[in-house]
Amino acid sequence: MIQRKNLILAIASVGIFVEALDIAIVNLAIPSIQSDYGLSSDKVQWLQTLYVLLYGGFLIIGGKLSDLIGKKNIFIAGSVLFMLTSLGAGLSPSFELLAFFRAAQGIGAALIMPSAFSIVTHTFTEPRERAKAIGIFSSFAAIGSGSGLALGGIITTFWGWHWIFFINVPVLTAIIILAWYYLSADPAKESKSKPDLISGFLLVLVLLMLSYGVHELGGIREHYGMLIALTIAVIVGTKIILHRLKVQKEPLIDMSLFRSKATVTGIGVFLLLGAYFTGYMFILSLLIQKDMHFTAARAGVTLVPFSLLSALFAKFALPSVMKRLNVWQTGVFGMSLMVGGAGFLLGSVLMNHNLILLLCSAACVSGLGMTICYTSLSVISVQGIPAKHYGLASSLASTSYFLGGGIGLSILSLFIIAKGPGNSVSNSAIIVLCIYALAALIWLASYTKKHVSVQSPSLAGE
Repeated sequence: MIQRKNLILAIASVGIFVEALDIAIVNLAIPSIQSDYGLSSDKVQWLQTLYVLLYGGFLIIGGKLSDLIGKKNIFIAGSVLFMLTSLGAGLSPSFELLAFFRAAQGIGAALIMPSAFSIVTHTFTEPRERAKAIGIFSSFAAIGSGSGLALGGIITTFWGWHWIFFINVPVLTAIIILAWYYLSADPAKESKSKPDLISGFLLVLVLLMLSYGVHELGGIREHYGMLIALTIAVIVGTKIILHRLKVQKEPLIDMSLFRSKATVTGIGVFLLLGAYFTGYMFILSLLIQKDMHFTAARAGVTLVPFSLLSALFAKFALPSVMKRLNVWQTGVFGMSLMVGGAGFLLGSVLMNHNLILLLCSAACVSGLGMTICYTSLSVISVQGIPAKHYGLASSLASTSYFLGGGIGLSILSLFIIAKGPGNSVSNSAIIVLCIYALAALIWLASYTKKHVSVQSPSLAGE
């Protein structure tokens, strides 16, 4: 029985590892993809924008389908979709086809994530056993994100960028076979009520239109008619979604969650964090390879120590920080590091791409800041709401993070192309990153000052 449970945990964990790996692994391959297809920096960013937008947009739908159709069925369906789209991405003869398969990968990831988590929580029912299993499951996601940069750089240099997608195929094939044989069949659902999936699809459509409209703002004179039409469509789509959320018996999102100002703050800051971190990693990959002329492998090896720093800090130092500071102060500390990281990055570019300042930036952002911010904001997002809504609030926070990443990259694309020779990224784009981080810090700090007592409980106790 124990061996079977551990095997099920391994199946779910490897599934989430592949999904997390693919968020980061593309970053250091972007210059190679850009060179092969002859793309500008603002166009190649759609590889990440589409992935995170559809991932975030379909995440809640994935959770609802997991409850409705069954976690085993959705996990296998998501894994099959992710495997086939990985194969398609690696074989793509054009950028348009690559972008299509990358977008479909995001949908596959949105099916894998909630169903894998549900598999773990339903397999391990004893509280201590479940906590340990969730810890192992989460660590696979962290390892996937952390190792993505190094693996992406090494694979791109020695095998070619196509193999960052091909490596998913044998791994997921094995996972699908094991899941088919070892995951328990889901019990038949007695409830006849169905979640409002139409609102979910409308939400994804509205966000894609919004993101594309933002991306095309730079050519407003040539495309003003299309932009006006997109604006009207976004407004109408948003009103329809809000109406459906009010009248549906089982709405996609319970609007009562937004009565908690703490939850709204956590979800809102998550949106800005996604915009900042996704944009930061995109810009960093361009700077270190195109302007500093590192190979993808060297860039990966240079940045991977900060992923290790993140894991070590989370394991050994973060508990001490959480005992000294409450959850809000911890969040402010993390966002302060993010602002500092953006400042170091800007300083590096202004000082002829100074490597020391660039490494200081990576230490602040991917080494320390991201771990602190994600942990504290995850707790803040469920503050002041009933325990029965924790799952939905957590899903909304994750959705907000990925949607922020997609829309934030679209805004960044308006500023990213450098006008002067010798630079691949403009200073204006880095200033936009600073604005994302500063806005998040100010929002979090102002709420902390107004509503949170200095003597409030620490994160460790909440």
